Amino acid sequence: MASTRFPTSSSFSQLLLGFFFFYLTGFTTAAAVPRADLKALLTDPVRQWSKGTTVSFSGTSRFQEATERWTIFDPPTYVAAISPSTEEDVRKVTKFLAPQIKLATLLKFPFLVTGKRHGYTTTLGRLRNGLAIDLSGIRTLDVNKAAQTLTIGPGVGAGDIFNPLFEAGFELQTGSATCPSLIGVTLGGGVGRFTGVHGLLLDALISIRMVTWDGRLITVSKTSYPDLFWAIRGAGANFGAVVSATYKVHPLRNNGDILSADFYFPANKSTEYFKAVEALGGGKLPAEMASISLVLWNNDANETQVGANWVYLGPEAEGRKALAPFLALGPSYQSISVVKWNKLIATAGGGVEAQTCADGLYRDLYSMNIKNYSAATYSASFAKMADFFARYPEARTSILQFEWFPNQAVAAVPLGETAWPWRDATGYVNPNMIWSKGASAATAKAASALGHELREDLRATDGYPEPSVFVNYARGDEKLEEIYGRQNLPRLAKLKKQWDPHGFFSFNNALPTRYP
Repeated sequence: MASTRFPTSSSFSQLLLGFFFFYLTGFTTAAAVPRADLKALLTDPVRQWSKGTTVSFSGTSRFQEATERWTIFDPPTYVAAISPSTEEDVRKVTKFLAPQIKLATLLKFPFLVTGKRHGYTTTLGRLRNGLAIDLSGIRTLDVNKAAQTLTIGPGVGAGDIFNPLFEAGFELQTGSATCPSLIGVTLGGGVGRFTGVHGLLLDALISIRMVTWDGRLITVSKTSYPDLFWAIRGAGANFGAVVSATYKVHPLRNNGDILSADFYFPANKSTEYFKAVEALGGGKLPAEMASISLVLWNNDANETQVGANWVYLGPEAEGRKALAPFLALGPSYQSISVVKWNKLIATAGGGVEAQTCADGLYRDLYSMNIKNYSAATYSASFAKMADFFARYPEARTSILQFEWFPNQAVAAVPLGETAWPWRDATGYVNPNMIWSKGASAATAKAASALGHELREDLRATDGYPEPSVFVNYARGDEKLEEIYGRQNLPRLAKLKKQWDPHGFFSFNNALPTRYP
């Protein structure tokens, strides 16, 4: 049956009696709730959903659109989805669920709130036969030139803001892809090429509007619920459904011009390349300079190579001088140009970002923070990737991604200002093990084994005394201390108990309500 908005249904009281019958007879899973009854609950005219809000069920195209994930590795499963078109409808969803807390808890009928469904933590796969609350249709976007602010809804992707901001004369630090929900990226951190000059994306956050578990719509900022605002910036998926966010934006630097350089280095120059990178460690990476570099399979060269994009967020002459150590290596390919701020992500690496956003692939990631650069470790990892590509050609879309991002503006924010605990990081490493649906089980098994091995190898020289990864990059098998920081967990747990006492928002690297 197609998605629907206002069909007739059985009475709500009869539905509740049916739910209690299933509880009393001992059924305690979501599968115990008849689909017909769930349909009646969600589509009853008493809900009074807005015109653009849709409810859909498994087996329909609308349901597929509302639930399909960017990565199909260990995905959650649903029996129904609701796609609100307004903040008020998000409030209604949680408000009508709130009186049934005991019922929902006993029946273990879970739900997951998502923006554009690009998170890849395996903890989301723990949601089985649940309700999807899909916020991708809330795509409000407003640039206030006088106040120098940007206000957006959860369905706005990072790429959606570039042209409106640029045309208004502003820029904003963002992540490294156009497709994720900008709010989703913000709540966990928001690292990218601008961290040296503008800080994390969450550092630009002025306020959010959030729907709580019991259906209240509140504004959260430094002056309104300041403790919650602290927690939202770094652990934001744990406390409610964020329906809008307002950011402080920055006037364009250098007239919006950015020097962008793409390189390929063949296998026999990879170690030299990593040594040139290592020389920028220890705080020597300029605030205006950043790179995303990939160990990848180059089909044209038929070998494993390093593909790198370096940017300089300042005058071209300064940027070319900063790039001199890499040019001196004699890359097999180079392309250096000045691009406008709003075109950077789409053009960097020859447009490789489009592949990053492709749907329908198995992506299994093993990420970590780094504050030390190690050429020897990177070279050893290169060799392991090359051996893997030779043995398992079905997984040659995999990459070992290095994000060398300066942290001057990140470190300038006091550590206790937000719940984000890793302000000393100067990079992030992401082994991306990627394969298609048709790949063999042997390929998938080998990819998983290599992902774990690389993570351990790279952690050994990352500069941290124990493993660390921020929540947006967490695979889901890390300890909570490794994600949120040991020093933050007591305060975060208290706020979790205060704002989500029943654990409604508990599938994205969930916080406990007590710690230790």
